[in-house]
Amino acid sequence: MKIFKKILLVLLSLVILTVVAGFIYGFYLKPQYEGEQQLKNINKETTVYFDEFGVPHIYAANSKDAMVALGYVHAQDRLWQMEVMRRIASGRLSAIFGSVTLKNDQFFAGLGIEEASAKAIEALDKNSPEYQLTMSYLDGINQYLEEGKTPVEFSILGIKKEKFTLKDVYNIFGYMSFSFAIAQKSDPLMTDIRNKFGMDYLKDFGLDGSFNTTKIKNVKDRPQEYAAISKTIAALLDKSPVSPFIGSNSWVIAPKKTKNGKVIFANDPHIGFSQPGTWYEAHIVTPEFELYGSYLAGTPFPLLGHNREYAYGLTMFENDDVDLYQEENNPNDGNLYKTPNGYSAYEVRKKTIKVKDAEDVALNVKITRHGPVVNDLIEGLQTDKPVAMSWIYTQQPIQILEAVYQLSHAKGIADFQKGVSLIAAPGLNVMYGDAKGNVAWWATGKLYKHNEGVNTNFVLDGASGKEDIKEYLDFSKNPSAENPRWNYVYSANNQPEAIEGYNYPGYYLPEDRAKRITQLLDPKSDWDMAAVGTMIFDNTSAVAPDVVVNLISNIEEKSLSETEKQALVVLKDWKGSNNLNDVAPTIYNKWIFNYLKNTFEDELGPENFQQFLGTHVVKQIIAKQITNEKSLWWDDIRTKNSKETRSQIISKSYKESIVALEKQLGNTVADWTWNKVHTVEHEHPLGKVAALRGFFNVGPYEVSGSTEVINNLFFDFTDDGNYKVKGGPSTRRIVDFSDIENSWSILPTGQSGNPLSAHYSDQAELYNAGKFRRMMLNKEEIVRTSTKLVFMPVKKK
Repeated sequence: MKIFKKILLVLLSLVILTVVAGFIYGFYLKPQYEGEQQLKNINKETTVYFDEFGVPHIYAANSKDAMVALGYVHAQDRLWQMEVMRRIASGRLSAIFGSVTLKNDQFFAGLGIEEASAKAIEALDKNSPEYQLTMSYLDGINQYLEEGKTPVEFSILGIKKEKFTLKDVYNIFGYMSFSFAIAQKSDPLMTDIRNKFGMDYLKDFGLDGSFNTTKIKNVKDRPQEYAAISKTIAALLDKSPVSPFIGSNSWVIAPKKTKNGKVIFANDPHIGFSQPGTWYEAHIVTPEFELYGSYLAGTPFPLLGHNREYAYGLTMFENDDVDLYQEENNPNDGNLYKTPNGYSAYEVRKKTIKVKDAEDVALNVKITRHGPVVNDLIEGLQTDKPVAMSWIYTQQPIQILEAVYQLSHAKGIADFQKGVSLIAAPGLNVMYGDAKGNVAWWATGKLYKHNEGVNTNFVLDGASGKEDIKEYLDFSKNPSAENPRWNYVYSANNQPEAIEGYNYPGYYLPEDRAKRITQLLDPKSDWDMAAVGTMIFDNTSAVAPDVVVNLISNIEEKSLSETEKQALVVLKDWKGSNNLNDVAPTIYNKWIFNYLKNTFEDELGPENFQQFLGTHVVKQIIAKQITNEKSLWWDDIRTKNSKETRSQIISKSYKESIVALEKQLGNTVADWTWNKVHTVEHEHPLGKVAALRGFFNVGPYEVSGSTEVINNLFFDFTDDGNYKVKGGPSTRRIVDFSDIENSWSILPTGQSGNPLSAHYSDQAELYNAGKFRRMMLNKEEIVRTSTKLVFMPVKKK
């Protein structure tokens, strides 16, 4: 018995020692939010006040000192995220994650971002302020690398620290730019549908832009199967440890429509959720400069920002800046491909991908005049029928660093517009408002035209030259609006109106959010911050109730069961809201999924149907296709002796939906509330390991909102009827120039990427409830309510 007690005592002691050691280790790894720290390469004492949500307010004697401090504090909260971000575009994820990310590395290494970054750096003016300040920012990151605490992820994966370079900054911007692009996920699938079934099957898809009836107003139109491209690239972005940019809302209200006679600016970029989240907020103050900004990990200047003079933000333009070309090999020599001037030799780019715990992988990428051959980068394409990817970002001069510097250091609206004009890719709607009462938006991107009749929704002919880009347009031709007579500007990724009769090709999102935004903005002329805050969390669809009416018109109600009748009553009463306790969205989304499956899967097949669900095209289709009784898609091609009608497919889909919901949620319709099926969990790359999930992931939470409402929380349709949110507003920001020191923001989880920080997830509950926190600018208040970290210059010996 005594021996047993001794064993228990020893075990208990070991447990206590482990807990104490873990506590001490965790305390040691926490970011430093107060005290003193010596920094090299700063000239004068620099003070950082961390507010109650961990946002650093940096007060420095000059901009270079401020940027060194920014780099240091950014790294101590987000070094792991920075490390992952810089590895994606250069194809270096496999060196830390192993072969699970090899496909991702092969694709991005071959895409040419790293080579384009090197060319941009070579052309950069080394005496320019953007270069000098970026190098100071990198200096701060690298000092933290040398002297700071090692993130727990580095220890788990055995990552060796390497200095950050200017190329890392450009590579991060490059990955961001590619994640905006849409064509590579849609064009190949559309080409397959055209080639297999003919153009008549595409009439329901609105590829000509005819579905975009709510447009942004301007103030101034058996071949190879390609679906493997769509499938592979979508999967790469979906499984990436850093989520892609998806959509966004923004509106800027002019003084004539606000209660206090000042501009109110609102923006919520939609990005795939991950942990840590996309944005790191920081407030910089020097004698000559002040800006409160939202930064991407590893980048020195914010893409979203404001100060006392102006505010800016962005949404995705959704223009088409990627074209796929079917090239033609020389039949006698696979090293040559056909051009309008005869055969030309492929350029071959050789790269090596390091894989953790495995042999290095050699990558030989063929390059044509259009771009890299993607057959070398993804699986599923015939090797003798090369398809090349032409992407504006890697083909035009990259001035992204100069552009974001200009946006964040503008001296006025004209100065700001110069920064916008420097961005060749990605396509963005850059939104602007200022203290002088100006409101504006400009579409960025080097826009271009093809010959008349060329449809860029499909894979193009690369050999003849007839489908090459015909001309590049001057920035003055880009869609824009400055101080319009209707007294607001907005964007919801919908299509802009034509300029000079030309609609820019793109992958614009349906009118749902745009219609709701204009419905709310148009009649009201006394907007204040509270009203805008309610609007940015709006969960109501302006389109879904009309879709329901059209769906129900195809139902023979007399033949319905009692449960089916009860569910129909709920839908008839629905006003389009997607709140936690609503029942209608649960029924509606199940019905929509089954309608899509029963309509399109027979032609597309299960795999391509799943791919189809992930395109922007499917979002456009629903409201219009169900009104077309003669649509070719209604017939189920698997039934040889019958031709299905719209009513048959829609009725069948409804009955299947009710059966599925009874099985999933029970027989009481009132119990089918949205919160039971619509949830979000912010996943860390290491949270995929079951034992680490609770430590690294944030959530899950029951959430309101839905796809294509203003509170756009988007999800994949699945057979099981559970809608796991993949992304949504990456921040919600409201800047009121009548009360600039009390502007609002909120992040989906928290400011810090360190799971041991108090600010890892401290905003999640506020975010899910549609609440905000203040973006403080008042120094007296900041000093009074914050912790204080002082950076001291290293004393010279």
